[in-house]
Amino acid sequence: MPDKDTEKNTTQPIILCIDDDSQVLRAIVRDLKNKYRQHYKIISTSDVQEALNSLLELKNKGETIAMFISDQRMPVMDGVTFLEKALKFYPDAKRVLLTAYSDTDAAIKAINSVQLDYYLVKPWDPPEDKLYPVIDDLLDDWKSDYHPEFKGIKVVGYQYSRTCHAIKDFLAGNLIPYKWLDIHTSQEGCNLLALNGMDEKDVPVIFFEDGTYLSNPSIQDTARKVGLNPQIKHEMYDVVIIGAGPAGLAAGVYGASEGLKTLLIEKRAPGGQAGTSSRIENYLGFPKGLSGSDLARRAISQAQRLGTEFITPQSVKAIEHTGGYNKIILEDDSFVNSRSVVITTGVDYRTLDTKGVADFTGAGIYYGAAMTEAPACKDKDVFIVGGGNSAGQAAMYLSRFARNVNILIRREDLSSTMSAYLIDRIVETPNIHVRPFAEVVEARGSDRLECLIISNIQTGEQTQEHADGLYIFIGAKPFTEWLEMNIIKNDKGFIETGRDLFTHPEFEKIWKQQRDPYLLETSCPGIFAAGDVRANAMNRVAAAVGEGSMAISFVHKYLAEVK
Repeated sequence: MPDKDTEKNTTQPIILCIDDDSQVLRAIVRDLKNKYRQHYKIISTSDVQEALNSLLELKNKGETIAMFISDQRMPVMDGVTFLEKALKFYPDAKRVLLTAYSDTDAAIKAINSVQLDYYLVKPWDPPEDKLYPVIDDLLDDWKSDYHPEFKGIKVVGYQYSRTCHAIKDFLAGNLIPYKWLDIHTSQEGCNLLALNGMDEKDVPVIFFEDGTYLSNPSIQDTARKVGLNPQIKHEMYDVVIIGAGPAGLAAGVYGASEGLKTLLIEKRAPGGQAGTSSRIENYLGFPKGLSGSDLARRAISQAQRLGTEFITPQSVKAIEHTGGYNKIILEDDSFVNSRSVVITTGVDYRTLDTKGVADFTGAGIYYGAAMTEAPACKDKDVFIVGGGNSAGQAAMYLSRFARNVNILIRREDLSSTMSAYLIDRIVETPNIHVRPFAEVVEARGSDRLECLIISNIQTGEQTQEHADGLYIFIGAKPFTEWLEMNIIKNDKGFIETGRDLFTHPEFEKIWKQQRDPYLLETSCPGIFAAGDVRANAMNRVAAAVGEGSMAISFVHKYLAEVK
């Protein structure tokens, strides 16, 4: 790599100098640093091939080059040829050629061939007269059109690709900033692929700040690269919390703050369904509301600061109770030992079993994901299926981007399923249209959703309507299929706890303790459930937070009796 002025911030635009004459190179770098080091990073090299090789890495990192200053006479490659090649990477950078008097003809020709901005005859003493006025003028011109490069992760892909959607959803859910570059609308994305010898078949491609990239990666590969899946630190934990929704995050905060060795495992991203909400307006203490991602960010930061360990994305596929402790089997067949467990896996969106919906899921049809995909809906027509608060919050958020947002509901109105404050806001939003007695009977398209067949439940009349997106919010089912031990669930799959267990005929066969189950304890001693996964839960964020914190108090009681 070229020599860098390491004292300066890496976000500064770069002036790159190339000259095989070390004396001339030292002189130009010295003069440039004397005047411009406050605002520009000065990089230099005497090896033209090294400079050329470094351009791809700098481009992938998101670095900005404001100016190339290259000597014309170099043995491996002359300055004009270098500037021609550099133009492919940084077409907007200013180009200056260092020349001797005998090279002026080549410099004049380069004005046309590489859009040379200036040729500087050596020597340039004094720089105050012969160098700085030229550089000042060129940099002022460059700055007038300069837009700072995004510093961070860039995802290059295709808007209606399922794998691209999965990557975006994972990064957004884990609160990792990224820039989305759609190859069908972004020249920057196409250029990044071309410069790295890739094309559309290689997407999604994730470019990282260190200049490296991953092509068509798995979620696990992505997580490892961004440092989300650290190694488990302890052989035995006091409590392992499965699921990082509001209940799990609250349990993590209280478990760690009260001195328990606490591990939080999440299969996707912190926040659960609440984490995908664009705005929660009825959560205590936030009069202006807050987004689900903001709530998740605050909670996970708090839990980790207090000592909770957090691993994601990682699924739990089984729990085994052996030797007085719980062996938690992870999806990759590794395991964690814990003295107690709190299950806070929450719920998954129910799927819409309508013709064509499965074909376009992730390619125009989404379960939740309003915040992730909303920018792609700009000036387009989208539909929402569902009449609950999640659907209402999604409609309000999408209305900031879409031309029209259509809420399809089977009932006459929203009054029986949605909070009054949301209904009022929807009524006041002119581009949101509530469509009663309506249901989707088919989704159609080619490689993406293009239209919906919508039926009127009362009349049976069907219409075909253009659709750029369909967002589904039709209720939820508990994520409990993986539980196979003696944990009693109701007929809908929700976990029964506390005194509700007494009504189940299998309870007396399973429960062998001398005491009754604690309020949030399952039919397996030392394993607790909190939040939406629990039968008869309140299904509110505040209630889930309360149950998560309450579960830790019962964990303490359980651990005290088994010591």
